[in-house]
Amino acid sequence: MPIALDQSGRPTDTLVATLHHLHVSCADTAKSAEFYQTALGYQPTNHGDAVVAYAPDRRLILSAGQPKQLVWAGFALPNEDELTRLRARIRKAGWPAENGATLLFTDGVTVRDPDGNCFVFGVPREEAPATSDLPPARLQHVVVSSRAPQQVVRFFIDVLGFTLSDDVVDDAGGVRTSFLRCSQEHHSFAVFQAAENRLDHHCYETSSWNDIRDWADHVSTADIPIQWGPGRHGPGNNLFIFVHDPDGNWIEMSAELEIVPHSRPVGKWQHVEKTLNYWGRGYLRS
Repeated sequence: MPIALDQSGRPTDTLVATLHHLHVSCADTAKSAEFYQTALGYQPTNHGDAVVAYAPDRRLILSAGQPKQLVWAGFALPNEDELTRLRARIRKAGWPAENGATLLFTDGVTVRDPDGNCFVFGVPREEAPATSDLPPARLQHVVVSSRAPQQVVRFFIDVLGFTLSDDVVDDAGGVRTSFLRCSQEHHSFAVFQAAENRLDHHCYETSSWNDIRDWADHVSTADIPIQWGPGRHGPGNNLFIFVHDPDGNWIEMSAELEIVPHSRPVGKWQHVEKTLNYWGRGYLRS
């Protein structure tokens, strides 16, 4: 049976969404809030026991808990129709879900992947525009590690409707890392094989190489060391620098992430340093 396509050529059974916000647990909420205010221009406000922080095109919730853990990731849907369609898809797959409003969504559906990571898909609440003097930095993707990543990948594809962009494969044919998209950007989510299930990093997309330069100047002025980069990834073809937050989470600043045509086949990459960084050292965390 032919695959149904919309006017843009996208298969109609695939998800359309963008990463809207993250909720991350941390050892010291106040210390993390100060870091994100300094490093990324977030403006924090107290919300009960948590801190909710805003900046242009990015939102972050911080609460006390085990470090390097994702409490949830919130993906914005373009409209109520897309939410209705996603709910039907999840229901058809027989996957457990909760429906209703959340802290930053007027309505949404909440699910957990096979590792227990929580993901919320919903319609954003109206909010006052955030301002910042810093270069652009749109919250763009989140990455986790998993002891059983292929189960997570199948969940994102079969239950949620994400599309697989690229796999990183070792010499024995085992998949070490998978990059998945819910738009034409190369990935909004990725998962790699590791000895533990945890949050690995979250990424902010800026507009150009010059902005990567300006972000590097900014964090250096704030005495926040660049841990990796500047470099260029193979999968996604994006420029990057990384810093660490107080809990050791990787924070990525990215530019020029690949735009993927819907018809593009899944890419295969070798599990070598040059795949992670075409220009130099690669951190093989999988």
